[in-house]
Amino acid sequence: MSTPSSEPQAAADLPSSQVSGNTTSTSTSPRQGEPANDTSRPSALQRLREWLDRLLVADVFLVLAGALWFAVAVVLHSQGVEAPLATFQQLWEPLFTPAIGLLMAAALLSGALGWWQRRGQR
Repeated sequence: MSTPSSEPQAAADLPSSQVSGNTTSTSTSPRQGEPANDTSRPSALQRLREWLDRLLVADVFLVLAGALWFAVAVVLHSQGVEAPLATFQQLWEPLFTPAIGLLMAAALLSGALGWWQRRGQR
């Protein structure tokens, strides 16, 4: 059994939030299952832009691989090996021409958007 004089002393040793009986949490962390904030989930436009960026990176590597393939095929053609150059020529129209066109269009669009943004900041 405790005496009334010992309770105030024990309360003085505790933090003020526990003494006042305040049980609400002042933590700013989100509840379980809720997003931390609105910026944690990318918008549809951001997701589209990420996929376009990934597509363009893959396109760059495709164009570089095609250029390397062409260089090797030309060297092999000079040695009398015709198969790599013939295969490259078959793939030129359906694969490499659109890939180069997409890369050029993306570069032009990127430049135009950059110009437009700089123009808008003035």
